[in-house]
Amino acid sequence: MSATGDLELLDRVKSAREALFSELQRRIVGQSRTLELVMVSLLAGGHTLVIGVPGLAKTLLVHTLGKALLLATSRIQFTPDLMPSDITGTEVLQEDRAAGKRVFTFVKGPIFANLVLADEVNRTPPKTQAALLEAMQEGQVTAGGKSWALPRPFHVLATQNPIEAEGTYPLPEAQLDRFLLSIHMEYPSVDEEVRIAALTSTHFSDTINGVLTAEELLALQGLVLRVPAAEHVVRYAVALTRATRPGDDAARKVRDYILWGAGPRGAQHLMLAAKSWALLCGRPAPNVEDVRALAVPVLQHRMVMNFRAESEGVAPGDVIRHLVTEVPVPVSGA
Repeated sequence: MSATGDLELLDRVKSAREALFSELQRRIVGQSRTLELVMVSLLAGGHTLVIGVPGLAKTLLVHTLGKALLLATSRIQFTPDLMPSDITGTEVLQEDRAAGKRVFTFVKGPIFANLVLADEVNRTPPKTQAALLEAMQEGQVTAGGKSWALPRPFHVLATQNPIEAEGTYPLPEAQLDRFLLSIHMEYPSVDEEVRIAALTSTHFSDTINGVLTAEELLALQGLVLRVPAAEHVVRYAVALTRATRPGDDAARKVRDYILWGAGPRGAQHLMLAAKSWALLCGRPAPNVEDVRALAVPVLQHRMVMNFRAESEGVAPGDVIRHLVTEVPVPVSGA
């Protein structure tokens, strides 16, 4: 990364991170780790799954992001009766007065936005989830036998409520794998909760200033793809991903608790996230510590735990944190 233009973009990333974090904290109290991870996902051009109980400001976070990034934002409330056309749009019969006949016209659905909040995404049946999957994977939707490109940038921030199982449809592994990061939002601290109660029970100014335009965000996302990475860093990301897969040579915790490990996309997304985080920190290339810092949110939703793990309360993140301390850093060229 030696070109003057890229160095200028590197400075822009760091300044944008500080400005965006400041704007988000005008509405979001606490949740610093969540805000940082969402910024990592956006800069890397990925989609994000946020898991948390009601009332943790998941919806507010998306609306605030949309305003701070000057992005077109939409919200889709996923329910059991939601149909694919409710997301993608539908063809309606309209009068064409010039031609003197009626024609079908495609009316775009709420998926046609830069930032889409898929609220309680696991409450809708698989058929509707599949429509969202195509949009996330292909950047387009298909309706009436035609494909319609989605606007760029395009990001899905999906939410799940972890405490309710009745009336839900677990997301298929193929769709979970399309999320760059999964984030578990925690309860605020006592002081943060006091501040939340005080701010939301009185009048306060919550005007959000624009930090980046859609065009600027696309330019910064292009920079992430041009960031170089040392061979040993890439090899470490691959080694850490492969270590999540059970087998004769796997770590004991992996053999004991994991049914299926992360696939190759895990390593791809781990490198993208590490590059994104390095840029946000003002560094021109990622290191091993960047990979370690993003390992849990990148890999935990790509792993299938067995019955023993569920019965003993062992989560994917527990296994990944163990692997981070056990997997050695490969030697370049090895």
